Amino acid sequence: MTELISYAYAVARDADGSLEAELSGLPGVADAPVRLVRTGDDGDVVVAVSAVPAADFDERALRSHLEDLDWLEAVARAHHRVIEALAARSTVLPLRLATVYVDDESVRLMLADRRQAFADRLTELAAQTEWGVKIYVEAAEAPEEPSADQDVSPGRAYLSRRRAQRHARQDAYRHAEEAARRVEETARTYAVDQVRHRAQQGELAQGPGENVVNDAYLVPQQDAEDFRADVLRAGDGFPGVRVEVTGPWAPYSFAVPAEAEPVRRAAP
Repeated sequence: MTELISYAYAVARDADGSLEAELSGLPGVADAPVRLVRTGDDGDVVVAVSAVPAADFDERALRSHLEDLDWLEAVARAHHRVIEALAARSTVLPLRLATVYVDDESVRLMLADRRQAFADRLTELAAQTEWGVKIYVEAAEAPEEPSADQDVSPGRAYLSRRRAQRHARQDAYRHAEEAARRVEETARTYAVDQVRHRAQQGELAQGPGENVVNDAYLVPQQDAEDFRADVLRAGDGFPGVRVEVTGPWAPYSFAVPAEAEPVRRAAP
């Protein structure tokens, strides 16, 4: 018989008791049904969980799975799908990917212990969403210009091209620095909070260019469209620089204060 443990997606407020119906039929991680865990007092703060195979989420298995991009993508998609379904009806506090507990009772005890901290944060995040702002350097290659001096050696011509390319890239970085200043200045006129993430590299970086800014902003829903339009406008007119705004998202970057974040507990 397969041993099962509880995979936790998010903490949410279920004030009117409608979240259970919203999650009905929604497949979670490993295609498992999603359910809500409550404290004994049947309060309105709940944790969305699914039963998943312990063999896939113990410490050793996770280390192996984290190198399997297909497995990781499937888990991340399911994790995000559940959180977005919750966010469509309620304020949510997304939990980290692969947050697991021995069983539902362990989840219930965690919730009972930290319920007030969760409730306070849910209140603070009500009617606010997360927006991502990324800035990329896309320095164009310097054009090759025919030399007027036919006696220039191939080596000197090569060095000349490399110097021109280096200057073009330096210009692009200067433009990106100025774009970042203007974008942040504009974004902070709307945002109530900001988190600076590490610039994305390798397979995490999407699209052309080098990611040099990767920030998240918490923005009131009523200001969302103005935020997006004005941030994009602030990044216009900088050669070799691309500004990307994504969202709205559930508040992944702002969800749980450190003192309230559950400790990941794998099955023994």
